[in-house]
This record gives sequence, structure tokens and C-alpha cells, in this order.
Amino acid sequence: MHAFRSHTCADLTAANVGDTVRLSGWVHRIRDHGGILFIDLRDHYGVTQVLCDPDSPVFSDMEKVRSEWCIRIDGTVKARDPELVNPKLPTGEIEVFVRDLEVLGRAAELPLMVFGDQEYPEETRLRYRYLDLRREAMQRNMTLRSDVVASIRRRMWDKGFREFQTPIITASSPEGARDFLVPSRLHPGKFYALPQAPQQFKQLIMVSGFDKYFQVAPCFRDEDPRADRSPTDFYQLDMEMSFVTQQDVFDTISPVIAGIFEEFGGGRKVDAPATWAQISYADSALWYGTDKPDLRNPIKMQDVSEHFRGSGFAIFAKLLEQDGTEIRAIPAPTGGSRKFCDRMNAFAQKEGLPGMGYIFWREANGEMEAAGPLAKNIGPERTEAIRQQLGLGVGDAAFFLGGKPSAFERVAGKARTEIGKELNLIDENRFAFAWIVDFPMYEADEESGKIDFSHNPFSMPQGGLEALEADPLNVLGYQYDLACNGYELVSGAIRNHKLDVMIKAFELAGYGEDEVRKRFGGMVNAFQYGAPPHGGCAAGIDRIVMLLADTANIREVIMFPMNQRAEDLMMNAPSDPTSDQLMELGLRVIPQE
Repeated sequence: MHAFRSHTCADLTAANVGDTVRLSGWVHRIRDHGGILFIDLRDHYGVTQVLCDPDSPVFSDMEKVRSEWCIRIDGTVKARDPELVNPKLPTGEIEVFVRDLEVLGRAAELPLMVFGDQEYPEETRLRYRYLDLRREAMQRNMTLRSDVVASIRRRMWDKGFREFQTPIITASSPEGARDFLVPSRLHPGKFYALPQAPQQFKQLIMVSGFDKYFQVAPCFRDEDPRADRSPTDFYQLDMEMSFVTQQDVFDTISPVIAGIFEEFGGGRKVDAPATWAQISYADSALWYGTDKPDLRNPIKMQDVSEHFRGSGFAIFAKLLEQDGTEIRAIPAPTGGSRKFCDRMNAFAQKEGLPGMGYIFWREANGEMEAAGPLAKNIGPERTEAIRQQLGLGVGDAAFFLGGKPSAFERVAGKARTEIGKELNLIDENRFAFAWIVDFPMYEADEESGKIDFSHNPFSMPQGGLEALEADPLNVLGYQYDLACNGYELVSGAIRNHKLDVMIKAFELAGYGEDEVRKRFGGMVNAFQYGAPPHGGCAAGIDRIVMLLADTANIREVIMFPMNQRAEDLMMNAPSDPTSDQLMELGLRVIPQE
């Protein structure tokens, strides 16, 4: 017999009754029923109930066993009494009578229990991640992650892609986040960087004549953490293709993403790729207040400025006299009660706004009546025009926000989501996708007015070199994101493969030609030797698994994540370097005051 097991803890069935078997695993739960010990023995595959009574030669040893001890048992498979069969377990028809025991690893007092659904502080869970990972939900999440990655690879190979690995130690690059720098011992005073993405390398793979590339790639960004973003590193499905248009990229990656969600989505509805909307960045901001809209929510905001211009509602009327201002309405089907409107007004105040104006429509004396402070101020004619524009009726409401969109758009988007949740308008049993396209190439700093890239700096501007001769803030890029249920899952672009266009694009963002040649020498040189048109994208694997696992915290689907302060509590990172290490690298740490 094998040294540790003849079967896993999920294998044994009624067909094994009478067999002598060997199992190894962890003590999941212990129950003492009048001198008979029942132990649920757990391994990665499942749970088997084993029992021991005073007739067993190892009964006294079994009494000493505690939760999470790792043990090996030999025993005989017995059928459970019919009334004791557990239909929820694959092994629920049998139990194993223990005849021999070996303790493989004792466990000290546990800082968190593996059995049960107790909640523990995240700091405790991350410090003792190896125990946290033994829990059923975490085993399920990590298995899901592994299966998703395997399926992604198969699907990409089936589409004619080959996987190539790109360097982990490289040069610094302006990708929109801070680099992690790595000091060089051989070149004192100089630094490598961990790649924020394989962006330049995958473009160089296309210049090298490989038609289709993909990689399950680690990416490193020194970012502030969020619930849906790791503060240090993450994995993405990175892909690139030569001789393609934007639509070619969509047509390639969409079936891969849809297939993953169909395979692992637990029966939830997945919109067919042919139905995925393509929404401009400007329209997405207008309608949803975000560039990653949740389309399970049917609410679409609208510009209703004309109905308030010169109206009796002085706050909005005066606001609209200023350049760049507008009034937006958030329709709220079935939200037509004063109680609900007051609740949403309070929500806006918690988000830092003075509040939200509102109108709701009710029945009075057999007729429809508009109610609320705004309705009284602007009069029935304007109110009716608003109702018709928004397509609302009796029992519905609308909320209003005004000013410069950059000042209220974020809160408007959150209010749209909150209204959808409160009114049960969101279809929780669905994955809804949309491509967000036509991103602006540049943005201006509100204080300094400095022009910088707003998205991916290596994108091809729509209109090419000619477009860059006009106002940079009007230039759109061939850039695109795929949104799903309020999250950005995929980001990509058709690349700028023409050297003159690339140099001009960076020049507008404040990078001179000399600096471009210095920082991106590899790409600059390569583009002089027949670069093909190419484009691609990257899909966030952590975020995809997070959605499939139905959790809003990305740390639930990463094996060993950092905490919110970008610390690894288990491995004590980051840590202080030794004096010898600093001396070898020619570095000195300046204490922070």
C-alpha cells in the first residue's frame, strides 16, 4: 500500500464497503458520541467520516488528536446506517473504522478556525494565509482561478495564438502608474524596473514577424490599493495581433471572454458577443457617469439642460449661464415616492454634494401630477417635457445634478447604481458586457493646464499625424475597454506603429524627441525597419475570477495577496535591507521624518 494513501478523501463510495484503505488529510471536525469518536478527515478533494471506538487498537491515540492535525489512518470501509447517510457528500454513504493511526503533523492552537463560516479580520487571514487557504471557500476560489487560466490558454491556442514570455526585469516606462524600481549591482546608480505590462515587448514581437502572441503575464504597478485592484502585482491575459483593425481585436477576444463566463459562470446569463454594445467614452460618461458601466442596470442618464435654462429654478438657471455646465437627469422607474426621493437626497449629501433635486409623478384626482420642489419652480410645461424626454410615468421619479460634469459625474454614476439597487432594477443573474471606445488621447491637468496622456501612450490617434496638428484635447485614440457589471475587464488599443506619429504624440505630452529616443530606444529603432500595423489588449485575470467567484474583493481570488497597505504580513515584506546589501548596491536609505 502507498505510504500515505490508497484513496483521496473524496473517492470512497458504497462500492468500497469491506475494503481496507489508507487515507491522509487534516482533522476537520471531531465529535465524541458517547465514547465513539467521529472525525471528518479532509484533503483538497473532499471529506470522509472516520470513526474510532474503544475496540480500536489506536483509540487512546485518537483521543489526543485535535483540529487541523495532519494524520494518516488505515481502516475498513463500512456502510452507514440508512438514516445516517449524508447525501451532500460524495462519501456520504460510507465511513471508515480506524485500525491504525500516524500523526504526520501536529497543529498548535489555531489563530483562525478552518471549519465553519466564522468571519476573521483580513489582517489575521493574510498573516495566516496558509490556514485561510484551507477553508472550503478559498479552496474553491483558487481551484476556479487555476481552471480559468487553463481554459484561457486552451482557447487562445485554439485561435492560433502562441504563448511567448517577456522579460520581468526591464526599463522604466510611462504606463500610467508608478514603477517598482530594481537597483543594479553591476551598474551602480542605475535602475531596472518591473514591467507595468509587457506593452513594448509585445509590440516588438509583432515587429519581429510573429503574427499572434499571448501570455498569462505578471504585471507590477506601485498603486494605491482598492477592493478590485492589487497594490503591487496582478496577472493579465496579454495578447497582440498584426494587420488588424479595432473590430478584429473585438471579434477575437470577445468569444474567449464570453466562453470563460459561460463555462464558469454557474448558469448566469452571458450576453452573446454579437450583442455587446460599442459605446463612446463621451456617451458612457454622459449616460452612466463612468467608463465602466454596469449595463445590468437599465437606467440611462440624460442631459436636460434646455428644460432648466431660463427657468424659475434659479440655482440651475444661473448655473447654466457659466461655460461648460449642464444639468443631468437620473430616471428612477418605480421610485415615485417622497420617502424614496428624500433617501436618495440624503445619499447625495453623504457623497459630498448639497443634495439632488427631484421630481416624482403620482396620480391625483384621476390625473397624473408632478410633485416635488423642482416641479413647483419650473412649472407644468417644463416638467411635462422632462417626463416625456425620460419616458417616465405615474409612480416614477427623476433626480437632477448640475454643474461641470467633472465635478458631479462620479457621484451621478454612484447615484445611478444606488437607485438601481434600491429599486431592484439590476439583474443579478447576468453578465452584461460593453466595449467602451473613442477614448480621448490626452487630458489637461485642471490646475496647471499641462497636457498628458489620458490612457495608453502607445495608441494610434484617430486621424493619424493630421489629427495631432489640432487641439490635443479633441484627439481620440483607437483605444478601448471592455466593461462587465461595473468593472473594467479588458483594456487595449490599435498601436501607433509609425515613428513620426509616435514622436509627435509624445511631444504633445511634453516628451521631446531626444527623450522619446532615450526612453523607448528599442521601439524607436525597431519602427525604422518595417513595423506592421498591430493592436491588441489585456484582460485582467484576477478581476475575471473575482466576478466569477461572486466576490467584490480581489484578495479573495489571489493566493497570497498584499494587504491594503501593500504589506505581506505572512512573509514580512517589505523589509529593511541589510547594510551589506546597501553597500553592494551603492545605496543609502534616507530616514523619513
